[in-house]
Amino acid sequence: MDAHRLRCPDLNPTALDPTALDPAPGELPRPAERPTMYFIGVTTGSSSIRTVFPRWVEALRLGDVPLVGIDLPPRAAAADYRRVVEFIAADPLSVGALVTTHKIDLYLACQDLFDEVDPLAKLMGEVSSLSKRGGRLVAHAKDPISSGLAIDAILPPGYWAATGAEAFLMGAGGSAIAISWYLTRPERGADRPSRIVVSNRGQGRLETLRRIHGELGTDVEVRTVHTPQPGDNDTLLAGLPEGSLVVNATGLGKDAPGSPLTDAAAWPAGALAWDLNYRGDLVFLDQARRAGVRLEDGWVYFVHGWTQVISEVFDVAIPTSGPRFDELGQIASAARR
Repeated sequence: MDAHRLRCPDLNPTALDPTALDPAPGELPRPAERPTMYFIGVTTGSSSIRTVFPRWVEALRLGDVPLVGIDLPPRAAAADYRRVVEFIAADPLSVGALVTTHKIDLYLACQDLFDEVDPLAKLMGEVSSLSKRGGRLVAHAKDPISSGLAIDAILPPGYWAATGAEAFLMGAGGSAIAISWYLTRPERGADRPSRIVVSNRGQGRLETLRRIHGELGTDVEVRTVHTPQPGDNDTLLAGLPEGSLVVNATGLGKDAPGSPLTDAAAWPAGALAWDLNYRGDLVFLDQARRAGVRLEDGWVYFVHGWTQVISEVFDVAIPTSGPRFDELGQIASAARR
């Protein structure tokens, strides 16, 4: 995308289509006419949040608040990220945003634009939530919290201590950093993977992940592996012990077609395949299904991720479990597309 072409389009704010206020690719949204939240991603118009969000807004009694999608290509120009953040910061009725896919790149491009950065965002070098407090723009990293809530929902307590299994994370972006951080927390005691393996097609993300774990000083082995070819991940998968957690954190299957594995990959017995995507071609889960291993898509992660950010943006308490959270989950499932 040509960063110099970002401009404000003419849109119909009264349209019923939940994506009606979305700017065209290469454009900025119109100045908000009422409190407005943004979704910064790649294919935001296809996300279930576009139908879920209005129903959550009603259930949470947040008022007349639209969600506007802003699509940028993966690894967009720094100038594009800065124009989007500058727009949100300067627009009085723009109340915040959820960031997906671009969490690390947006943070690197816009650090000087944030009035406040929470400790996790500084540590992770990423931002998944933008909110305003007293006119100040605040950057948060919510993935470490939401990924942990999702993991605890899909794995029983004591799983790692009982199995001695490993975690294999394919992709070293913000989600993988968050998941590996959560799984190595000292307060988890013996209930941590015996080892975490993180692979990525590029070296830069792996270096960032190594730096973060070096600062944390974790006593769980975190091995990083450069895997430029899909067959490289197949080799790592074949060496995992029984019951290991295998995570597609690459975006393949949603932001781009395909899977980080080949169809010839040999899975360990009793493995759990967790795709952080819940929409797209989901080739990774198809491969796992044919291998006869357990499957989990990204829906629980989606619900926790969005409710965490909505809670921050609107300064409203949303429980992470119990009847109220279950109600929001049921609303989301009914509106899922």
